[in-house]
Amino acid sequence: MLKGILAIAGHSGLFKMVSNSKNALIVESLVDKKRMPAYASSKISALEDIAIFTDEGDVQLAEVFKNIKEKEDGGQAVSHKASGKDLKAYMLEVLPNYDEDRVYVSDMKKVFQWYNILQENDMLENLDVEETEEKTEE
Repeated sequence: MLKGILAIAGHSGLFKMVSNSKNALIVESLVDKKRMPAYASSKISALEDIAIFTDEGDVQLAEVFKNIKEKEDGGQAVSHKASGKDLKAYMLEVLPNYDEDRVYVSDMKKVFQWYNILQENDMLENLDVEETEEKTEE
């Protein structure tokens, strides 16, 4: 589900990897569909590699997105522009055991903004499929 979806430091929104050239990745913005090169010097994070700290360990971002999707019945999450208090309350609903000392409001803003971008682009459909595939492999 999150394979090929990237967050690039210094650029807002999310990007889909389209191709790669000799010294850069070619990415397309999920917000405005514009393409640009992302160089190795940029801090690029793949969403599939991101996890949220909890009291019991780390929870993959896909699992958090799945919880939000279930809570909102496939609709939009809380706005990333909501107050810090509202964001913390919402995070407690979707991930009750998140580590309140290590997960900052700025992290929550990114998670909810990313979820909403993916939801707007109908890219949250495969959350359940992926989990089923993983269980089959085990």
